[in-house]
Amino acid sequence: MQQQEDSLGFLIADVYRLLRRAFQKRLEASSALTLAQAQTLVYISRNQGVRQVVIADMLDVQPITLARSIDQLAAAGLVERRPDPADRRAHLLHLTPEAAPQLAAIRDVGAAISAEALQGLTKDQVGTVLLALGQMRDQLTVRG
Repeated sequence: MQQQEDSLGFLIADVYRLLRRAFQKRLEASSALTLAQAQTLVYISRNQGVRQVVIADMLDVQPITLARSIDQLAAAGLVERRPDPADRRAHLLHLTPEAAPQLAAIRDVGAAISAEALQGLTKDQVGTVLLALGQMRDQLTVRG
């Protein structure tokens, strides 16, 4: 039963919060990573060789917050900072080969949570949800 207070923003925020909570709980059981570290690894894997400030912007966190997470991931041997040839003060982020098993665990947990969240929906409904969310993201990105 849909409540009158449900609006697009509230529904998306609630679903995100619940997905994040379930993901974190399952990730803790299968990996030594925190949610923030897992998110950082995924964004770096999608954007290898970018500056830390770019990843911080993508994650919507302050650069100092990201720096702490990168420090932990580097200490674990999963990420390396390489000097930016265009700016000696900046670093470019790269995954090490040791990050591959962690990324696989993140993918597995993500797939399990997605299956749980989408359970009971038809294939067409899932396609519609994903298409609509993708279009909303793209429209807001263009306008943002």
